[in-house]
Parts: sequence; structure tokens; C-alpha cells
Amino acid sequence: MAANLQANGQGATILGCAGLSLSPTEARFFREADPWGFILFARNVQSPDQLRALCAELRETVGRDAPILIDQEGGRVQRLTPPTWRQYLPPLEQVQACGAHAARSMYIRSTLIADEMQALGIDVNCAPTADIAGPETHPFLHNRCYGTEANSVIEMGRAVADGMAARGVMSVLKHIPGHGRATADSHLDLPHVTVDAQTLRETDFAPFKGLNDLPMAMTAHIVYEALDPANCATQSEIMIAAIRNEIGFDGLLMTDDISMQALSGSLQHRAEASIKAGCDIVLHCNGKMPEMEATVAASGRLNAPAQTRAERVIATRPKPVAIDIPALEAELYALLNG
Repeated sequence: MAANLQANGQGATILGCAGLSLSPTEARFFREADPWGFILFARNVQSPDQLRALCAELRETVGRDAPILIDQEGGRVQRLTPPTWRQYLPPLEQVQACGAHAARSMYIRSTLIADEMQALGIDVNCAPTADIAGPETHPFLHNRCYGTEANSVIEMGRAVADGMAARGVMSVLKHIPGHGRATADSHLDLPHVTVDAQTLRETDFAPFKGLNDLPMAMTAHIVYEALDPANCATQSEIMIAAIRNEIGFDGLLMTDDISMQALSGSLQHRAEASIKAGCDIVLHCNGKMPEMEATVAASGRLNAPAQTRAERVIATRPKPVAIDIPALEAELYALLNG
């Protein structure tokens, strides 16, 4: 199956790797599987030179400038950490600290984050997070959000996406169509949201509609009982149709990590169900070879609409513009300190 993928086009997957460099087995597997892109985690991070070499290795296996993703939100979720890279406040805490200047502060922060990424060869950040923080939001997500109502989340999300684009880094909008009402951690359990459909459309879905022009988005492993009580959004044709038609997102749609415990069944079942529901690409993160083999075999290659969206992402990669790093650092410091 993997060899056939290479012959017929890019695989409908984004995959992780196990360590700081590729083993011969990994290199051979990626060459055959030809995933659309790759994702990095803390286990893959040691130094700038090592990361640049790893990014080059990954792209060499597929013979093209494949997208390389990372979760670099800043705060609790950042894979590039001190002392080599900057530490940031959790997003919601920065927004609250900067008040009326929050959007400017988030733009600067994202520009600085993207500058660090771009220097390493990493060109996609899994951000902005457009989930709305509420009193019930699980602690794993709450202070990773940008606000408590839709309009402010849209403003902050736009600032984040624009800041990253200024240094040539693309955005992944997450977790579409909205994770804020989940009271469970989807890494461990499958959350159910019971609020009515009209409320969902007016609140949770609204930030994603306001940011629906971003190039990529990541699904939420959540059951929205008012719309599809049987399937989580990642594996729900009803919810993917809502993402496309009601929210109006026509970019490249990837799953959240299919190895998360919110999903049940084999990796093959998880991948097949996600593609059948309408996701373009399956994300598998942990770098475990047997799981990746199953995911690649089940995900197949990009179908025609997914291929068109994927090509559009590559064609519209932002070009970095010159920035004054010391000036931006000084401005952000001033905003954070009143």
C-alpha cells in the first residue's frame, strides 16, 4: 500500500518521527509512504542545528519542500523551550494582561514565534486556537484560548495568523468547530457537548466562521449531540458538512491526532472513518512505526478535492518580510508590563 501511494500521489497523512534524527527504517518508510507533511514534538528537539538537519532529512525522504508542523502556541504548549527559545505566557493570560492592546501583543508574539520557527525550517504552526474559554472548559485547554466571547477570539486569532504569516509561517486553525465546551480532555476521553444547535452556531462555531479563510484547520474529537449524537466531529459526515457549508471553511482539513484516546477502535478504523467523513488528511503524531504503517495503509492518498486544497496551501505559502526583532521584543515587553 505504501509503495502504491508514492506511485499515485501524496499520502493523505501528516506523520511524526521517533527521535532527533531519522533511522534508516524511518527514512525508507517515509520515502514509500510519501506523507503530505510531518509534525515535530519535544522528543525531536535538541538544538537549532539538529532541528535544521532533521527538517532537511524529512524533506529529503519525500523529495520536496513538504510542510513541517509544530505546536508552538506559547505557554503550556510549546515544543521549542528555553533556554534556546523564548518562553511565553499562556495565551489567555497574555490577552488579559494586555487589555486594549491585546491584539497587538498577540501579533508581536506570533511574529517572534514564527521567526524562531522559520530559522529552523519549520513552516506551519498549529495555531491559532479559536476555541472560546468558558467556566466549563477543561483545564487542559482553558488558558490556551484567546478569549471568552467570539468577537475577541476572532480578533486575537487574526492577529496570531497575521503575525505568523509575516515571517513565512502558515496557520492551522483549531479545534474546528469548537472545543471550548468540552469538560473532558480529549487526549484521554471522548467529550460530549449537549448544548443546542442554535447556541453552538451563535457561539462556538462563530470564531471559526470569522477565520474561515485560513489555509488549514484541525478537527475537534468531540461529539456535538444536538447535531450528530453518534459520532465525534472528526468522524462525522454531518459535522464535516457543517464545517464546510455553515462555517464556510474550504481549506485543508486535518484530523487532530488519531492516536488520542477520544477515538476508539483500531488505527485503521480511526483513519478510514475520518477520511470517509470528509477529512482531507489524517494526523498521526507519536512516531510509532506499527501505528504509522496502519495509518498510512488506511488513509490512502489525497483524493481530488483534498489534492486541490493541498496544492492551494503550498501555492499560497506566505513569504517572510523583514522585521526588527529587538524593537518588537521591547514593544511586547512594554505591553506586558503596562
